[in-house]
Amino acid sequence: MFFDRFKTAFKKKSKEELDAHYDGIELEKGDFLAMLIAAVITFVPIILVILLVLYGAMWLLFLR
Repeated sequence: MFFDRFKTAFKKKSKEELDAHYDGIELEKGDFLAMLIAAVITFVPIILVILLVLYGAMWLLFLR
């Protein structure tokens, strides 16, 4: 029972099915800006942590 729902949820959809699904979705005027701000808020802290770890490793290995 659970695996049937799992299979249908991750089934590859054809281009026609995807077009039919997303055809009725229309973005409002400020939606793109909101998505851009959300992406920045999500990805910038992760990128900063990765860069900080790399910088710390370089500092420990080469500059100390």
